[in-house]
This record gives sequence, C-alpha cells and structure tokens, in this order.
Amino acid sequence: MKKTLIITLEYPPKVGGIASYVDQFALAMGDPSEVMVYAPQMKDAKKWDNIREFAIVRKKPYFPRFIWPRWLRMYFQVRKIVKEQGIEMFYIHHTLPVGYIGYLIKKRLKIPFILFSHGTDVLAGTRTNWKKRMVRMVAKEARAMVFNSESLKRRLLRVLPEFEKKSLVLYPCPDEDLYTPVDPVFLDALRQRYALQGKKVMLSIGRIEEGKGYTHMVRLLPTLLKRIPNLVWIVIGEGPKRKQMIASIQEKGLHNVVRYLGEVSHQEIKPFYYLADMFALLTHPDNGKEEGLGLVFLEAAAAGLPVVAGRSGGVPEAVLHTQTGVIVDIYKGDTQVVDAMYQLLSNKEYAERLGEQAKARMKSEFRWRNQMSRLEPWISEKPKT
Repeated sequence: MKKTLIITLEYPPKVGGIASYVDQFALAMGDPSEVMVYAPQMKDAKKWDNIREFAIVRKKPYFPRFIWPRWLRMYFQVRKIVKEQGIEMFYIHHTLPVGYIGYLIKKRLKIPFILFSHGTDVLAGTRTNWKKRMVRMVAKEARAMVFNSESLKRRLLRVLPEFEKKSLVLYPCPDEDLYTPVDPVFLDALRQRYALQGKKVMLSIGRIEEGKGYTHMVRLLPTLLKRIPNLVWIVIGEGPKRKQMIASIQEKGLHNVVRYLGEVSHQEIKPFYYLADMFALLTHPDNGKEEGLGLVFLEAAAAGLPVVAGRSGGVPEAVLHTQTGVIVDIYKGDTQVVDAMYQLLSNKEYAERLGEQAKARMKSEFRWRNQMSRLEPWISEKPKT
C-alpha cells in the first residue's frame, strides 16, 4: 500500500454526509500506518482523533481574507507533510479549491492524486466559464475522478465530457454497526424520554436547508395528522432554515407533535433509526443544486427502516422505488406525498417488507470492501512521467 494523504474540508466531529463518507473511506483503506488525513481544526476534534488509528493532521486551511489566494496556506501545509511523511498518493475531496493543491503537488513533486466530488463542488465549479476552466485544469492532472453517484457523474460529464474514461462511482456505505439492532431496554428508555409510547414515529435527519424539504414537511404534517393522529415527527439536524422551520411549527400549533433534537453526533444517531417506524426526507432540486446521493437514506436502510424520499439527483440510486422505499416528487402535488407516508405508517406488513429488502440490499451492495475494489486499478497504475 502506498503512503496516502486524504485531504478534506469536512471531517468529524463535523456532522454531515461528506464528513462521514471521508471518515469511513479512511477506515476502509487498510493499514492505518500508511494513511493520513488532513482536515480543518474544529472544536472537540482531539477527542475524535484519539479514537482513530491513522494520523489526523488538523490545520487552518486558509489565509486571512486580505491575502489571496487564501488556499495557498493549505498548499504550503500539505507540501510540508508530503516531504516529511513521504506521501506517495493523494485523495482530494472537494474539486475546488482543494483540487488546486493536487494540481500543484502533481506538477512540482510528481505525486499522483485522485479527485473526489460530492455534489456542491460540481455545481460551484461549473457555474462560470472561468470555474469550468479551473475544474478542467485540475481534472486533467487527476489520475481519476470519483463521484458518489451516477447522477453526479453524469452532471459533470455533460459539461466536461472529455473526462469520461477516468470517471467512476464509489458509493458511500453505512457504518457496519448500523446492521446490529439496538438494545430494547435502551430504546424503551428513549421512548420514555421523548414521550413516544403508543406513537407512530417518523424520522428526518439532515441539514435544515431548502433542498432537504423540511418546509414542505411542516406544510404537509397537519394533513398527515388527520389520517394518523398519534404521529410524532423526530427532526435531527441544523442549518440555515432552522429558525424558519421552528417558527412554522409553532405557527401551525405542531410543537406537541415535533421532537426537534438539533444536531446529534454521528456516534449517537443509530438508536433513532431503530426507534422510528419510517424515515422521510423530501429532498428536491433547489436553484440547480441536487442531492448527491443521501447517506442518511443508506443508513436508514441498513437499520431496516423503510423510506420516503424526494426525487433529487442521486436519491433514486439510494432508494429503489417500491422495493426499498418510495420516491416522491413534491412538484407533482401534495396528495401523492401524503399517501406514500400514510401507506408506510399504516401498513405494517408493507413497511417491514420494504425495510427488510432495503437492509438486504445494503448488505450485498453497499459494503466498503466492494466499493474499494473499484479504485484498485487506479491506485496500482504507475504514475506517468
């Protein structure tokens, strides 16, 4: 195995799909003595870093705003790590600006890199002609370009089709621990804490922003409550639409129905999947931005939880319609969305069948050992000089 440096701007204890993807990818690399992660400094990072066997280097990646380009600080930091640690391969997450680091290191030190994209960087990197030129420049030097869904890969290749031969998909995978049920005694204690006895529990986890569909869920909740009066909605996440969501909940008098828990660490989130009867996130396109794939959908599936998911980007790859969950489109009317949620909450046999099929699919297809094998030809390839 080559001495490898993974560079990312999102990493635990930051909560989010990209952070979890990078961490699980690093764990799946193999020999921890040959793996290093470069990540930003953040509160409580030391506690997290101490539980990982591989080395994690925390830095402030940007210069102050009056120095441009700000990412040059990251370049100098990475170059020093490369020389001191004998790095032989990079895995770079976020096409821009982190891709510039890979480009410069490749040009000056002849060390190959593989570029990973998770969605928002593709949108940002193809928005203007100048950004397209920069993405093209970086991608040309990358050994391979890795996407978290076929949908995301297609979106980039529509703009930069010349990179099709070096593009591949590496799906995120849920934590192995999610397959193991939670102690029933602990779940009973959670039900007591959140007053869930005798309730139907719907769970949503994700960043509270427009494309995740929280405002639509609040709008539809009164209609769903008429059909399922004992419904409780657990919401986990933070984001720019949080205040708006809470205000809407209070305005509609739903504060007794909603259990808003804020941000919950990744290590503590598993029990909520096993506590719920259904997972729902009404993802949808928003100003050109779409869901890359949706790790939370995979996590719910690993726990055997049926899903209602909004059609957006790679979501139909994470949730197979009527096989592991139900795909809805909020732009095609409220009735079909409410009907889908009602069916999963009221028809226990149907919900359990979808949940079992979802879990079986995760076990057979979404395991890191299977996904990592897709990278092997690109890792073993000899650098071109």
